[in-house]
Amino acid sequence: MSLYRDQGVVLRTMRLGEADRIVTLVTPGHGKVRAVVKGVRKTKSRFGARLEPLSHVALLCWQGRELDVVTQAEVLDHFRILREDLSRLSRATAMLEAVDQVAQERQANARLYEMLVGALRALAARDAPLVVPAFFWKLLALEGYQPLLDACAVCGVGEPLVAFDLSEGGTLCRSCRRGVAVSPQALDLVRRILGGDLAGALDEPAGPATHEVERLASQALEHHLERRLRTLRLVERT
Repeated sequence: MSLYRDQGVVLRTMRLGEADRIVTLVTPGHGKVRAVVKGVRKTKSRFGARLEPLSHVALLCWQGRELDVVTQAEVLDHFRILREDLSRLSRATAMLEAVDQVAQERQANARLYEMLVGALRALAARDAPLVVPAFFWKLLALEGYQPLLDACAVCGVGEPLVAFDLSEGGTLCRSCRRGVAVSPQALDLVRRILGGDLAGALDEPAGPATHEVERLASQALEHHLERRLRTLRLVERT
């Protein structure tokens, strides 16, 4: 076994035996890490509540064959404001679940880690409706599935583009339309998110267009993952 240092965001945890816990983290240097935290569930554990989902931590770990072992953990950010707001907590948890699905164990992906930390900080700083949808669109682009937004993905014609279907590669014209309808306002917001005006898009107040972008982002990500995200159902109810 070798000792290493890294940073990470805790994605989820599960009990192991009477006192231990397995934590799953996304890190910049080691990709997705599954590690045992010994004695964490004991009252006098030196780890306390440092390794809970959402915690952003600096780690010292022993690398094992299947599971690593956390020997030290220092909290960089608890994201307390997210934990204390049910709506934001639900949306932050949806981002954790999405990252858990796309991150690969022991395959470094610094960009994925940086995107998640940045999105959590943005959600903590302002309760903007497009933080999570924007993260999902950016995640799809990082995975190599950035949709075509300026022409019909089937025939190549330009405006008007009236539908969206990720299986076809993006937006569709009237003649080729299938999938779901998309309004010009929602399409403009997605273009801004993926085209360099993310900050401006996040300033958009909640309304029909932002709700449409949120719905499209969730459907597109679930299509890519080929599974439903459980935590998105919680978001819909908050």
